[in-house]
Amino acid sequence: MKNCIFFEDEWLKIINEDVLKTDEIENNSIDLIVTSPPYNVDIKYNSHNDKLSYKEYLEFSRRWLTRCYEWLKEDGRFCLNIPLDKNKGGQQSVGADLTTIAKQIGFKYHSTIVWNEGNISRRTAWGSWLSASAPYVIAPVELIVVLYKKRWKKTSGSKKSDVTREEFMEWTNGLWTFSGESKKKIGHPAPFPIELPKRCIKLFSFVGDTVLDPFMGSGTTLIAAYQLRRKGIGIEIDRNYCELAMERLIKEARIKEERLFVGV
Repeated sequence: MKNCIFFEDEWLKIINEDVLKTDEIENNSIDLIVTSPPYNVDIKYNSHNDKLSYKEYLEFSRRWLTRCYEWLKEDGRFCLNIPLDKNKGGQQSVGADLTTIAKQIGFKYHSTIVWNEGNISRRTAWGSWLSASAPYVIAPVELIVVLYKKRWKKTSGSKKSDVTREEFMEWTNGLWTFSGESKKKIGHPAPFPIELPKRCIKLFSFVGDTVLDPFMGSGTTLIAAYQLRRKGIGIEIDRNYCELAMERLIKEARIKEERLFVGV
């Protein structure tokens, strides 16, 4: 087994490698990608520089988005969790810019889900206080941009859906409200709550499909995929986060330790 394969069994695969360099994923093999890439707002990751210039950040985004496009099946979907905008180091329209880059690469646009995280504490500045001279407007929301490769209608896979009537009615409303995840509880600087990949996986994939997270982090997408009977693949450059994801899969997803094969 190659050194970059941190773990692999019939349902799960963790690749400890750079998303831009790995050759562990076949083109046209992924049904759904659910990910939250680095936001470039100086979050203290172990192995990723989150302080690129905005131009460098967009170029990095173009490169990894291109890889994702190649990995997706013709009817593959992509749920991209990104900020609406950012205000650290200058105001930038991150959501609009990354959506534009994805479309330039070849992705087709389907819709945007607004995630109302409800975390008002993320407001970091008001600019000019009680004055029209230079006020700042910061929305406490994130986006889940829903893209696809060639065609929206999904014809591959088991064709078995597990989304309930109530879930379908609620989740097809493009305003989702649920809390974010605790950094301290998870042990990762930017975890997303399991509710996010759970909704994306049930709404946009069939049972048995293959779900990829190219920025696996603490493994939330893989936990959701495993619990929902999908195959999960995670790419993560930092070995410590691979170990954290493994611990969470054992504890939260209750994968059996005797099935594990952890690379050295």
